[in-house]
Amino acid sequence: MTPDALHFLQQYLTRALAAAPDEVRRLFHGRGRRWPGLEQITVDWLQGSLLVALFREPLPEQLAALERMLLELTRSDAWAACGAHTLLLQQRYLPDSATRWLLGTEVEHWPVSEDGLRFRLDPGRNQNIGLFLDMRHGRRWVREHASGRRVLNLFAYTCAFSVAAIAGGAEHVVNLDMARAALARGRENHRLNGHDLEKVSFLGHELFRSWGKVRRLGPYDLVIIDPPSFQKGSFALSRDYRKILRRLPELLSEQGQVLACVNDPATGTAFLLECMAEEAPELQFCQRLENPPEFEDIDAEAGLKAMVFARR
Repeated sequence: MTPDALHFLQQYLTRALAAAPDEVRRLFHGRGRRWPGLEQITVDWLQGSLLVALFREPLPEQLAALERMLLELTRSDAWAACGAHTLLLQQRYLPDSATRWLLGTEVEHWPVSEDGLRFRLDPGRNQNIGLFLDMRHGRRWVREHASGRRVLNLFAYTCAFSVAAIAGGAEHVVNLDMARAALARGRENHRLNGHDLEKVSFLGHELFRSWGKVRRLGPYDLVIIDPPSFQKGSFALSRDYRKILRRLPELLSEQGQVLACVNDPATGTAFLLECMAEEAPELQFCQRLENPPEFEDIDAEAGLKAMVFARR
């Protein structure tokens, strides 16, 4: 982070705040590697709060310069005009991804909206805030294709896909995630949107030990697979994704679809295409969903891969 790079970032954020969106959005995606010297910085707009994340430890003087620039930004006309009032700096390179509140009163929960749906975030408590902003188009696709369908949401996290599916008229959604606290937040997200919880199931189980239960609740018209790239002791992308794909034929209805996702920058679309062809050849590739424009990457294969498959 050179002085010139920080000056550019300040100007960029000033322009972005002058046209601050009405809903939660990524404002600056340095990890797309489009701006030299800022590859390890992202900035998210949480509707009144600015969350700046650092993914690699800078030199002490660089960190101090970044904080000075950000605090100067909070004294700008653009900051005042957009109604911003809180500034957070998350140090993702630390073991606990510590978040410091540089401006504003610390709160436990933060409500935001996306495409008219409400979600409750946890800025400052965990590594992830509770909503993956690069998956906005994926949630929109699910909402548009969920009407009257039974949906299985694997690695459900805080159930954002489930919220989108119920909003789109899904008959029932089964959410599975081994993190029960995340599922509890998912239940709250449904309540925030006034959803009928009779249409939603929450399974706090480890997937590979729960196939029988998952199968009994099917068949499913739509299966969503959005796993972490690596989760110690439970999931490794290169080893375990295939285990899920080979189960799809027994989980899907005759007209079933799959939204399969990979967010590992080192794993391209070929991985999913090849694995699906080998493990579930009765499923054919339909399309790759476009990522939101604010997540543009110099290498399209490094960004999020959200791919739709359907039974032949």
